[in-house]
Amino acid sequence: MSQSRGFVSKIETFATADGPGVRTVIFLSGCTLRCVYCHNPDMWEEKAGTSYSVDELMKVIRRMKPYFKDGGGVSFCGGEPLFQSKFLLEMLKACKAEGIHTVLDTAGVGQVSSFDEILKYVDLVLFDIKGIDECDYERLTQVKPSTALEFIKACEKAFKPMWIRHVIVPQMNDTVDHILALAEVIKNMANVEKVELLGFHTMGQSKYSTIRIKDPLEGVQGLDRSVLDYLQETLIQALAR
Repeated sequence: MSQSRGFVSKIETFATADGPGVRTVIFLSGCTLRCVYCHNPDMWEEKAGTSYSVDELMKVIRRMKPYFKDGGGVSFCGGEPLFQSKFLLEMLKACKAEGIHTVLDTAGVGQVSSFDEILKYVDLVLFDIKGIDECDYERLTQVKPSTALEFIKACEKAFKPMWIRHVIVPQMNDTVDHILALAEVIKNMANVEKVELLGFHTMGQSKYSTIRIKDPLEGVQGLDRSVLDYLQETLIQALAR
């Protein structure tokens, strides 16, 4: 039995938005990015979560296995799940040993040397594209994109299917020109099965005041649904050309 322990911010059951089928979503604590639109700043610090051993967390997951029959499984999110690479790897191995479908929901930021081994036990990658170029990436995350680019290469080498996600923020990247540039980025990626734009929302704003951190987007309203739908359709058309 594994003695490895990790920190989990929360566990969500019966989820349907983080991969195929009905899923249990494990939110691992810790993230080195400081995305201006982050709605989970309370998950930045690794030890902000509850400590679990692999065995303890697998007991939680096993209770949900009857609901995984129609393509469901476990999704590892964050925070940034790659931040806890050793614990993540052991959890992925444990899930695959029991025939459980695994999803890694990530921005591709972690220890580069761990990527290849981790991806051996991942069935699907939900990849969050933070920016369309280096300048855009740094503006939104406060770090350089080099590690994320290495993760994309690792996914391509491993032939991992990918679902792409990209957050749209009012007055920052909600333009047709941005979407067309995003389409060109995605066209250069392999094994992309699905692309989804996510609208910025304000549901995480109260967390900033709770942990006494200034919200970078204080006062910015959530993205209008009609704008999101229009940009999503624009992206689909651009990818088809």
